[in-house]
Amino acid sequence: MKADEPGAVLKRERVRDFILDLVESRRPGDAIPSERSLCARLGVSRPTLRAAVDELVAAGLLVREHGRGMFVAPEKITQELVSGQQAMTVPQASGAWSSRLLEFTTIPAGARVGRKLRISPAVEIVYVARLRLVDGAPMAIEHLHIRADLVPTLSARELETGDLYEHLREQHGVHVQEAVQAIEPTVVTRAEAELLDVPELSPALLFERLTSDTTGQPVEYVHSIYRGDRYRIVSRLTLGPSAAVPPTARLGHHPGIPPGDFAHRDTIASSTRGDIQSAP
Repeated sequence: MKADEPGAVLKRERVRDFILDLVESRRPGDAIPSERSLCARLGVSRPTLRAAVDELVAAGLLVREHGRGMFVAPEKITQELVSGQQAMTVPQASGAWSSRLLEFTTIPAGARVGRKLRISPAVEIVYVARLRLVDGAPMAIEHLHIRADLVPTLSARELETGDLYEHLREQHGVHVQEAVQAIEPTVVTRAEAELLDVPELSPALLFERLTSDTTGQPVEYVHSIYRGDRYRIVSRLTLGPSAAVPPTARLGHHPGIPPGDFAHRDTIASSTRGDIQSAP
């Protein structure tokens, strides 16, 4: 399946989400259905299913055992750099950022995304896949899941130009305030490699973020793949009181986090609990 085939990104996304739902509903060491069974259940080809499984194996979420099948991988070890009580602000990333829309549609949330957004699986969400570019070069693939009832008039233009969170605030009255974000290493699939113009299985960074508004209601779930050859993570730990950073110093795109309300005035709670910045 070609990366630019209509519906290809969404099909891979739905297959990936279904298998992730199986993984998250089981314990480490539990078996998941065979590839043949999953193909029949999901109505997809073997190569499409295998690509999703390969991605999750490479990410350390599934384990393949020859002659036995596929199993949920052992749990990952999580380490926080500083106390969970500390918040962080996010500095800007360098370069001129732009977006190219890959897919834009309204679909039911499904079980996994529904749980994250605290809505019924049948409730509609806006699903967006977009390629993020820096100075014209592909840098990341973002998969956005936004509650459809919050953005009934969201347009493709808003997703390709300007600041998404600024559009949410000014055009849709949605004010985001907090995000919980996890970052881990991964590798790119064949389809992702085509879009990012890198070799298949190249190192990458996986960002997963759940964004909430000022009432604490989840607004958006995002997972993004950033090129590992162009990004690094730097944690700046504050050990004591520091001077306030002028608002103008925080404008711009943030790794894994589009600029917007966060850049203007809000703070972010992250699984790393430290400042994040990118390398040019």
